Amino acid sequence: LSFPEICKVWASTSRHIRRQLLQKRAVDIGVGTFALVPAHAMVGEDKVLPVERPVFQPCRLLRKFYKLKCAKSKIPDETPFVQLDFEHIAADIHFRREIVERCIHETLLFFAGALRDNKEVEFSFK
Repeated sequence: LSFPEICKVWASTSRHIRRQLLQKRAVDIGVGTFALVPAHAMVGEDKVLPVERPVFQPCRLLRKFYKLKCAKSKIPDETPFVQLDFEHIAADIHFRREIVERCIHETLLFFAGALRDNKEVEFSFK
């Protein structure tokens, strides 16, 4: 795939994850999970507003293998977990499911390799 096509796959993946989070679902992408966790925002000097904060939790195997230090954020027990829906992501951008799935897996492997080599990486979602 070309760079713009890879970006298109990840933009669709980002939209899919966002839709799941808006429905209070955690999304497992294989190397970790996106979810919403309860948090508090200070409003003014003495007011606290309960909010939900999006987080990414790398899976235990990834944390252990790469010796990653991660902030502790407990995903609420009542949160349903879903896998990436490659079919839905592919339909959104008119790509074949196999191409989307392979693109996502290859990008995650590239990301893991950068972690292995202690490279600074940025992996952003809209």
